[in-house]
Amino acid sequence: MMKYISTRGQMAPIGFQDAVMTGLAPDGGLLLPESLPDVSDRLEAWSKLSYTELAFEVISLFATDIPAADLKKLIDDSYATFNHPEVAPSVQVGDFEILELFHGPTLAFKDVALQFLGNLFSYILEKRGGKLNILGATSGDTGSAAIHGVRGKPNINIFIMHPAGRTSPLQEKQMTSVLDANVFNLAVDGTFDDCQNIMKTTFGDVDFKTGHSLGSVNSVNWARVLAQTVYYFYSAFQTGAKSVQFSVPTGNFGDILAGYLAQQMGLPIGKLILATNENDILSRFFNTGVYGMADVVSTISPSMDIQVASNFERYLYFKVGQDAEKLVGLMNDFKEKGSLKVELNENGVVDDLFVAGKGDTAATLETIKRYKDEYGYVLDPHTAVGVLVAEKFQMEESPTICLATAHPAKFTQAIIDATGEAVHHPTLDALADAETRCDPIANDIDAVKQYLVGHI
Repeated sequence: MMKYISTRGQMAPIGFQDAVMTGLAPDGGLLLPESLPDVSDRLEAWSKLSYTELAFEVISLFATDIPAADLKKLIDDSYATFNHPEVAPSVQVGDFEILELFHGPTLAFKDVALQFLGNLFSYILEKRGGKLNILGATSGDTGSAAIHGVRGKPNINIFIMHPAGRTSPLQEKQMTSVLDANVFNLAVDGTFDDCQNIMKTTFGDVDFKTGHSLGSVNSVNWARVLAQTVYYFYSAFQTGAKSVQFSVPTGNFGDILAGYLAQQMGLPIGKLILATNENDILSRFFNTGVYGMADVVSTISPSMDIQVASNFERYLYFKVGQDAEKLVGLMNDFKEKGSLKVELNENGVVDDLFVAGKGDTAATLETIKRYKDEYGYVLDPHTAVGVLVAEKFQMEESPTICLATAHPAKFTQAIIDATGEAVHHPTLDALADAETRCDPIANDIDAVKQYLVGHI
């Protein structure tokens, strides 16, 4: 039976279903499995599986308290909503394999995890009874993917905070046009980090959290990271290569953490290329060992406009040898001083597995234009950051897989600025005249708590 513990060490081990419903640990830490399975001897057999078959094999190692038949149905139902038979196909574009993670209902990689998580919540509530009130924060894609994962589901309400005026108009429309009675959109007068802080502080109030049955869909929820590990295995197998490297546009560290975990489980990944925009706290960390706050800059890749990466703590826990006390010391440093520092290794880097770089707006636009001109392929701004950083770290001997995290049609203005013309998608075109519902709210924890209490 796989059990889950907190990175901060103050929580008794719990099972998978409890881990899904808990979200953030009561001690403020993030949940991780007690140990990671070594799957090296299964890779050959796994490489022949379809996406959903592979998802079952990977997830069943961690979801040991869900009967196999139930888990298989959950997975099959979750990916039946995707509009591509492979779920996550790869296409060769220039020197790279582009892993298209945007074939789900909201055209973003987050659908891969959130279609599954929505069904998982429903399944657990059905078995246990009770209600769930989801509180989430989004810089863009998480909100709509989470809403589409749970819309209309009985016994679940979802409250999604987004920074007012700081998501793309289409991203906002994808959220606010869902009018199901269990969906509430809150436009917070602040940044994404403010939204995330309200969420974390509210979850940190254990009495409020348990009294109002709060749950999380943000990437603090272990099931999200777990679902994302699957496409690292799947896309690596599609290349047929002995070893691969991945380039990952990074904001909250959840997506690249899934790659790190896949590598720790035995997938032969030579390098993880971490790509950031101007909000470069993570690329600075991997190059200097210092994780230091800076002001958030608004860019054309808004899902990466983040300075406090919520999943980073999970990586740090492994980095300090799974020493919860040491981890708490580092997180306290960060809370008090706005920065923390880890020692560089003998090669002068934080971790030999990672290389990191950043791409600014001008370089991102240039990359979008160049790939359209040369290959007839349109990258969304986040994917373009991953591609342009990957170009700096290309290795001859192993294929580089670049994660395409969203469909370019979601970022109309950036694509027009780069190429002179928009890209369309019927799902998004249908939103043009859609009715919307959204409530503005102050950047204030108590205001959000009052709203929750009033609408539960």
